[in-house]
Amino acid sequence: MERTSELQDEIIAVPSNGNVFEDLGLPDAEELLVKSNLAIRINKIIKNRHLTQVQAAEILGIPQPKVSMIQHGKLRGFSLEKLCHFLTLLGSDVDIVIKARKEDGVGQLRVTYA
Repeated sequence: MERTSELQDEIIAVPSNGNVFEDLGLPDAEELLVKSNLAIRINKIIKNRHLTQVQAAEILGIPQPKVSMIQHGKLRGFSLEKLCHFLTLLGSDVDIVIKARKEDGVGQLRVTYA
């Protein structure tokens, strides 16, 4: 029991800034977050339409293993543009909005759902 107590004393919770990839210190954290949000939306559409991976692959024009990669969050080989294209193939409109930033500094890249 003493060992468990020692381990619990070592766990420190750190509040997130809203981007888990940035919290982990990963390069291109903002892009990774956007890609993961797009993949979540793709997966939700596939699930809501009750598509198999094979059916989704046919719609997206990719091999079934690539659908599996998207569903498991393995997005390294997919560009933002490609993921947006997949959303259009699945029947979603994708709007890219560029607006002036309210504060000085670098702008943000984010995905919002309507």
